Amino acid sequence: MSETDTAELTELGRQLRVDAVRAADAAGSGHPTSSMSAADLAAVLLSRHLRYDFGHPDSPGNDRFVLSKGHASPLLYAMYLAAGAVDDDELLTFRKKGSRLEGHPTPRIPWVDVATGSLGQGLPIGVGMALAGKHLDRIPYRVWVLSGDSEMAEGSVWEAAEHAGFEGLDNLTLIVDVNRLGQRGPTRHQRDLEAYGRRLRAFGWHTVEIDGHDIEAIDSAYEEVRAVTGRPTAIIAGTRKGSGVADVEDREGMHGKPLPDAAAAIEELGGRRTARVDVHKPPEATVAAVSGLGRLSLPRWEKGEEVATRNAFGEAVTALGSARGDVVVLDGEVGDSTRAEFFSKEHPGRYFECYIAEQQLAAAAVGMQARGYLPFACSFASFLTRAHDFFRMAAISGADMNVVGSHVGVAIGQDGPSQMGVEDLAMFRSVHGSTVLYPSDANQTAKLVAAMAGAEGIRYLRTNRGESPVIYGPDEEFPIGGSKVLRSGADDVVTLIGAGQTLHECLGAADILAQEGITVRVVDLYSVKPVDAEALRTAADLTGCLVTVEDHHPEGGLGDAVAEAFSDGRPVPRLVRLAVTNMPGSASPEEQLNAAGIDAATVAAAVRLLVEEAVVG
Repeated sequence: MSETDTAELTELGRQLRVDAVRAADAAGSGHPTSSMSAADLAAVLLSRHLRYDFGHPDSPGNDRFVLSKGHASPLLYAMYLAAGAVDDDELLTFRKKGSRLEGHPTPRIPWVDVATGSLGQGLPIGVGMALAGKHLDRIPYRVWVLSGDSEMAEGSVWEAAEHAGFEGLDNLTLIVDVNRLGQRGPTRHQRDLEAYGRRLRAFGWHTVEIDGHDIEAIDSAYEEVRAVTGRPTAIIAGTRKGSGVADVEDREGMHGKPLPDAAAAIEELGGRRTARVDVHKPPEATVAAVSGLGRLSLPRWEKGEEVATRNAFGEAVTALGSARGDVVVLDGEVGDSTRAEFFSKEHPGRYFECYIAEQQLAAAAVGMQARGYLPFACSFASFLTRAHDFFRMAAISGADMNVVGSHVGVAIGQDGPSQMGVEDLAMFRSVHGSTVLYPSDANQTAKLVAAMAGAEGIRYLRTNRGESPVIYGPDEEFPIGGSKVLRSGADDVVTLIGAGQTLHECLGAADILAQEGITVRVVDLYSVKPVDAEALRTAADLTGCLVTVEDHHPEGGLGDAVAEAFSDGRPVPRLVRLAVTNMPGSASPEEQLNAAGIDAATVAAAVRLLVEEAVVG
């Protein structure tokens, strides 16, 4: 760089600091000091190394920039102002109602791919984007992730670091802003750059340690990492929080606060500037052509066959992958159990093994959907709980992705409680805008897999380990938000509501009771969210009592979904919940269901008690 270049970039760094200070001051809140530490890193990146067309954010050749330290959003918005993407009036709407410049960035802004702010997520999601660039798009864009040093304590960061090193993601660069100070005081390693470097190099990364306020060193580091092949790269930059303003620079107690005297700070930084950056546009690029596009031909099974719904999922998603080239499947080293491996054999180039790292599994799916792909992320339902925050944040991102949890409930049997997914319905029902589906047979599973592909938001499919009889024909339709009435009569005394394994238990209980002259209505509530409220209200009107049977804890599952259908002031029927309230041990599936009180015999006994109560009453 020439001396003029260095001087201009130094001025741009100050401009970014000033605008970050101004934005936080106008809002009366925010994180200007965390923005100021990374301003020089951002200035050099924006002016000389980022390849991005702000007029066409969906351009396939654009580099991707993920602000993992999302609290430093004033810096990001100052970059947008410098690039001419927003104007000064909009900058000063920061954190105000209705503004798209939120406290932490979200994709309400077209240049933001994913929401950040829950620390430790930017790098794992960046890994997903980089995997897409290298193996799916096959376009040489670079994924830049700007991280804070505090979040380097997150386990998810190191899941990502190992995965990136293993995959040799040389299109991924992590920029670590080592400003020494976290929220309440010094970070674990403070400004020990080598401590971070040693750890990343151990995972196969190429690292460069620099002074994060030395413009020439920053530029040289960016040049260096762009030339590295076969390995991910990291720039570990020592910086000072609040850099440029003596009253706050490198001082504790200034995190998350506007500067006490913004006007004086702006004057110290040299005043307002209005330089505009002509960001380099990427070269023309097109996404690699995908093969296998054609008509969807789902697998079919005949009534009476015994098929595990996990097997049906594996066959259905494989068929979907043959019809759609944008379908990708990710698994957490349990593909032989989830049956995701069926897809891997037919479409190996679109199958991604994430190993035992469920946070990285979820994050990679988020990153891939941000690049336009349709991911199915698969693992045991019990292990997906580790990644709940990623699913929560994915909803904030407006992500479109599918999650499949197998081996659910006590029905898995002898493996015991550590492997049993009995919290997953509650977890996914709580995610904003989610869809939660629980099929009971193979044909229903296949149809729901196809329906998920056309839905929006976070879609969760719950599959069973054990085999169950096929009860629906292959041409039956199962719209999201629907249900099926499998047994009904004029004299039904109660309605039994099940899904998945417990639907079969409800049918078995109905058969037992029918032999005793007691008839019941049986509803398959395969769509747990959105729930078929109209069908439930009809059942309540006809029978007066709804009995939910679920292989899940009572909190947040099927019973709560049914109860919420009557939360709008309508008359509430009698609601009886049969669910897993015990702590299981190891036992056969049949013994587990009986011990939990959700097998056919126990369900029938519960109905008898209800009938007796009604007679006595």
